[in-house]
Amino acid sequence: MATIMVTGATDGLGLAAAQRLAGQGHRLVLHGRDRARLDRAAAAVGDVRDDAVAATLLADLSDLDDVARLADAAADLGLEVLVNNAGVLRSAHAPTDELDVRFVVNTIAPYLLTRRLLGSLPDDGRVVNLSSAAQAPVDLGALAGRTRLDDDMAAYAQSKLALTMWSRHVADEVGPNGPAVIALNPGSLLATKMVKEGFGVAGHDIAVGADVIARAAVGDDFAGATGRYYDNDAKRFAPPHADATDATRNAALVQALDDLLARRG
Repeated sequence: MATIMVTGATDGLGLAAAQRLAGQGHRLVLHGRDRARLDRAAAAVGDVRDDAVAATLLADLSDLDDVARLADAAADLGLEVLVNNAGVLRSAHAPTDELDVRFVVNTIAPYLLTRRLLGSLPDDGRVVNLSSAAQAPVDLGALAGRTRLDDDMAAYAQSKLALTMWSRHVADEVGPNGPAVIALNPGSLLATKMVKEGFGVAGHDIAVGADVIARAAVGDDFAGATGRYYDNDAKRFAPPHADATDATRNAALVQALDDLLARRG
């Protein structure tokens, strides 16, 4: 059985996926940014199987220094799979260094975490990045904090395409003999807090998303899927937004991410 880290595991899809994976016999490393909620999540996963939780890690993904510390804490836990699940649509939480919090949490933090942990994953390990059906062309100025995006949904859609783009680039960089890097739309308008707050609807059965996350993390049908995008609305591997199939655009986005992180030291 695999040791799997799930970010944003305190509620919604992250918690449901962690419970699903626990039921399959896997060991979970749970991340959250609030200790009380993280402890409740660990108890909920432990209710599925007593020894399911290998560790709990506290970090605020809108603080990139905290993300680096999270990577350091996770590096020695024997991870085989990283599920970058945490995401944000709207937040009163202050952005980091004037960066848009959607880009920080949805794009930059998982990129930094993946870069820090990729070398410690086994060759048959996986990185599963939760993208979205909502994808829009990325303004690299907005990613770098030079341009302000006032529309929550526009910022979210750009951040999710950026995540999909760097997933493809890193997969190509690692190649077929290293850990798989997979982008995944777990399903539209699932019953998460984000959907309820952002769209005012109850949403669809969250188990739909939890099931496909578990499949992407450990399922045989995703074993050869590095660099691919799975659309759970269509129930198949499908082309992402056209920008994510453009190697030059992907490389430019990754260079922008690397430049941003280098400036931070």
